[in-house]
Parts: sequence; C-alpha cells; structure tokens
Amino acid sequence: MKSLFTLMSLLILSVVQAAQAQTCLANADDTTPDDDFSTITTSTVLHTPTGLIWQRCAVGQTFDGSTCTGEAEQMTWQEALMYAYTYDADLREGWRVPNLKELASLAERDCVRPAINGTFFPATPPDSFWTSTPSIMDPLRAWTVAFFNASHSIKEKDRTVYLRLVRTKLPTE
Repeated sequence: MKSLFTLMSLLILSVVQAAQAQTCLANADDTTPDDDFSTITTSTVLHTPTGLIWQRCAVGQTFDGSTCTGEAEQMTWQEALMYAYTYDADLREGWRVPNLKELASLAERDCVRPAINGTFFPATPPDSFWTSTPSIMDPLRAWTVAFFNASHSIKEKDRTVYLRLVRTKLPTE
C-alpha cells in the first residue's frame, strides 16, 4: 500500500510539473532570443534592443544564482507605483514600473506558461504584470501584460497583480 501511495504521488507530481512547464512552438523563431539579453548583475538583465535594465525576478522573489526563489508578490496598481518609488528612493537609479510597450518587449510570443525568456527570467509567474500605462477610456483601470500567453489587457487598479521593475541603462553601464 505504501509503494502504491508513493507511485501515485510521483505520478501526480510529474503531471503537475509538466503542466507548469513552459510550452513553445516547434521550429518557430524566438521573439526574445538569449542573444538579446546580457547579465548586468546577478539580479539585473540588460535587454539590448531597448537599452532597458530589468529585474531578473518578480518583486518578492530573489535570484539564487540559477533561478528565482520565493513567492512573487501581488499588489494593486497604486501599491506597485508606490513600491517602485520607495524602492528607488535610496538607490536613485531610476527604477520604475514599466510602461505597456516596455513590458510587452519581454513577451515571448512563441511560448506559453510563461511567455517570457526563461533563461534570463526564470520562474516568472505565468500571470499578469502591472504596467504604468493607465487606460485612457477608464480611469479605474490600467494595462497589464500576461506572461501566461503574452497578451495585453486592462484590469481594475484595485486588483492584485505581479510586478517587475525596469530602468534605463545608465551612461556608465
């Protein structure tokens, strides 16, 4: 009975892990190839085409040298803006919430769950991330990018969503 339980547990675990694995189109060109990125520090990555420096992990996670660990935090849009402001207050490096176009530049359109370059942004939650771009039609909503499938949508600003900060490359970098 114990071996049957162990076997069933392993089977369930392998199905769950397979369901969480990134799936990409076969024979498709990457929209965010590894060559477009370079490591700046252990926790930051340069996206060469845009000149933007990104946090490697979602807010709440930490890069351990090979992957992002810990629980990514979700927050409202206002909390995300305040988090970025507070985060950069002492650093004075220009960290901020990315706009829609900036965040969408990270989306790997040939992959899902997550739809992002897994080499440079490991363990990204396959869900929505805030942008700083408000909806022009509805002041109670702002744009998000979903790293489930690389889609964009507007969400109510009081919903909780993930966050990854960005900054412009400094002249000394």
